[in-house]
Amino acid sequence: MTKADLRRTALARRMALDAGEVARRSDKLRESLFRQFPVADWQWLHLFLPLQKRNEPNTWEVIRWVWGEDLPLQLAVPVVQPDGESLRHCELRPDTQLTHNRWGIEEPVPDPVTAPEVLPAVLDAVLVPLLAVDRTGQRVGYGGGFYDRFLAQCRPGTQFIGLNLLNEPPIRRIADVLATDVPLTAYITPGRVWRF
Repeated sequence: MTKADLRRTALARRMALDAGEVARRSDKLRESLFRQFPVADWQWLHLFLPLQKRNEPNTWEVIRWVWGEDLPLQLAVPVVQPDGESLRHCELRPDTQLTHNRWGIEEPVPDPVTAPEVLPAVLDAVLVPLLAVDRTGQRVGYGGGFYDRFLAQCRPGTQFIGLNLLNEPPIRRIADVLATDVPLTAYITPGRVWRF
């Protein structure tokens, strides 16, 4: 299947989930992340803030857990740049002021004290949004290429972990993978973890 086909069908299935189911499945993703990955060994975790109108996984579950457990893990989140094509990354702290970008996604107001810039080279792991994934770790997102450009800037060994609210295994193959697409190293659904 092509990315466009997968994007359309997966988004429709995800949009059919009610708010309670999104919350329940998001909690399962959080549990799997902390149970199946060496989070305590990481210094920096990058994650996306959820776009609720598209029923994205609620990564605030992960954020609240890190802050509530007082883990030494530092968090970073993306900020879309004015060019509409690139991302900058800022630290997320409890006192970080947030605003909504033009897509309705929360992101930090860049500030040298409460939301300093974080370079991709320092990240130990990145939680990656997606709609579908194949058996080689290639993913389908919304089609903007933001994450492929970003992941290519990370250092070798950074864990790229896809999150999906749908309990779907990787498909056999995405038909139109590009040379610039960056594969995941792992994929979490509410029911299972796959590693590539």
